[in-house]
Amino acid sequence: MRNAGQRSADSSFVSRETLERLDIYAELLKKWQASINLVSADTLDQLWERHFKDSLQLAKLCPQPLNWIDMGSGAGFPGLPMAICLTEFDQGWVHLIESNNKKAAFLRAVIAATGARASVHAQRIEEAVSQLDAPDAISARALAPLPNLCALAAPFAARRADLSCWFHKGLGYPQEVEAARRFWEFDLVEHPSTVRDGAAILEITQLAPRQ
Repeated sequence: MRNAGQRSADSSFVSRETLERLDIYAELLKKWQASINLVSADTLDQLWERHFKDSLQLAKLCPQPLNWIDMGSGAGFPGLPMAICLTEFDQGWVHLIESNNKKAAFLRAVIAATGARASVHAQRIEEAVSQLDAPDAISARALAPLPNLCALAAPFAARRADLSCWFHKGLGYPQEVEAARRFWEFDLVEHPSTVRDGAAILEITQLAPRQ
């Protein structure tokens, strides 16, 4: 995270101040990792490439300030980097849903230190449905297979016709799409990952149960 030249080359679309906030986030993650398993230990020395750069793909694909729900935030990816990017605007917000209280405490610590435009909801996603307004967009990374993600997002989609879902997926995503289409109808745009060959960010709209 201290290689500023690499960060600038990878993230010319965000400001120096945003990169500095991401540095703060990274340092806090390393500190908290000693007592909480936030990310896989073998990726700790590759935070920028494996986690931050991967998450920031979403900021390039969807640069306008929106209201987001990030499902199963864990260590905060991709929702918290998005919330840090939103500090460049005076609008847009990210609701981070994380049921693990220790991880939720970590997310709150990063928000306090960086001024990220986000709030933390220490509850299950199903419980948040009745408490949060339908957002503009939903994100999730390394949370669940696509059919399950569709089921979690569907209650929000039922309340907002133009909702968009942005799901980071790995090499086996075509099979997940096939499985999801057995139960769900949706429009799909596959955005190839710039971080990992064969992976993608799936942009899903018009989500509804298959009749």
